Amino acid sequence: MSRFLTLLIALGTAAGLAACGGGFYLGVDYSYDNTDPSVSLAVGSTSVRAGDVLRISAAAVDDSGIDSVAFYRDDGSGIVLLGSDGRAPYDWELTVPNDGRTALTLFARATDWNGNRADSARVSVNVTP
Repeated sequence: MSRFLTLLIALGTAAGLAACGGGFYLGVDYSYDNTDPSVSLAVGSTSVRAGDVLRISAAAVDDSGIDSVAFYRDDGSGIVLLGSDGRAPYDWELTVPNDGRTALTLFARATDWNGNRADSARVSVNVTP
């Protein structure tokens, strides 16, 4: 018997059972993940010289998996995207601005495969000339 004929017989049987209340079910799981991921940020040093490279790393987990982790600098008047990483371990190398600032405030934002997002706590790093 061909596969096509077998499929037709199976579909016909299923339709007959469904029509008489035989309990046939063919469906899709419509459950939706609306739980935010969990993310934390670590820095290579809490004090760094202007112009040096600072390594920042994030740990992120979620039931549906992590799509990416983005790294940000919070300048008080605005948020600056530093870069993102789509593979664990999530890390970034930041060249510390040489613009006279005395501190950096950094955080990570994790996004899961369903689009849910969460931010880490902000981490402050002292900048020396």
